Amino acid sequence: MKTLSKFLTVLLAISVLFVSCKDDDEITPTSSFETLTTYMVNNDLDLTDVLDSWIVGAPAEADLSAFLSSYYILDLRSSQDFADGHIEGAVNTTLTGLLEVAAQEPVAANPILVVCYTGQSAGHAVTALRLSGYEDAKVLKWGMSGWNSNFSSPWANNSGLNGDHGKGHQNWTKTATATRQTYQNPSWSTTTTDPPALLRERVNTMLQNGFKGVSCTDVLADPGQYFINNYWAEADVATYGHIDGSHRIHPMSIASGDFTNLDPDQKMVTYCWTGQTSSMVTAYLNVLGYDAQSLKFGVNSMIYSDLQGHKFVTPTVDLPVVTD
Repeated sequence: MKTLSKFLTVLLAISVLFVSCKDDDEITPTSSFETLTTYMVNNDLDLTDVLDSWIVGAPAEADLSAFLSSYYILDLRSSQDFADGHIEGAVNTTLTGLLEVAAQEPVAANPILVVCYTGQSAGHAVTALRLSGYEDAKVLKWGMSGWNSNFSSPWANNSGLNGDHGKGHQNWTKTATATRQTYQNPSWSTTTTDPPALLRERVNTMLQNGFKGVSCTDVLADPGQYFINNYWAEADVATYGHIDGSHRIHPMSIASGDFTNLDPDQKMVTYCWTGQTSSMVTAYLNVLGYDAQSLKFGVNSMIYSDLQGHKFVTPTVDLPVVTD
């Protein structure tokens, strides 16, 4: 009887050990993506929060003085172009130096307004700023192209007569957009598990990698090599069409699970009306670990003559600039 009792005791111990080991094996550690995105949602940094009131247009001439006194202006253009003409009071910086220069502005001072050539690189900057605590940072719509006609060539050369690359193209279509699928989360190497530090690390990585953009001609030539997302409302796709094979995931929210519909193993391209919203989205996607690019100049570069709105027009009133 004692032998049987010992045998049963040993058997029970082995069973407990086996179950314990099995439970340990089934525990899945939280990924960096999950740690980061949970922190962002809990701190009102979901993409829908970041895209709230993020852009402002150039003022009327009569309102210029009040406009200039309302913002701390950071200009991302080259030092030479900045010297050739910039908005009064603007500070010249780069994407890589953005956060350092932003920190020089006293606490509780004016919101940051980011200026670039076209309003596109500024989107990357403002996403970084908003994820870094500057929740009121904004993009100057159209960049310096919309401030003064002397600086409008970047937009003028990619819209208007030069903005119909998609019209009649075999890869611009009105067929149904792609069906949503579910994918794994992206992964990346990190030096920390602390959520705020993780976000800082990812924002800095995005800034160090610079603006991520791709031309419409490259995407139209071979859309199959990209995961393309048309960041439009459904009615707009029905009206104008879309790039063949593109998805329509809009709006896009971590909390709603929309990011599970993005393929992290493909090069991702987001496009919108002007390339300004898509720049914001693209920067956010790169922070989360996606290999993402913004389609430069949006559909202004593809179907400009068909558009009923959201079109770049060279300024008819030039706002003043100062030179160094």
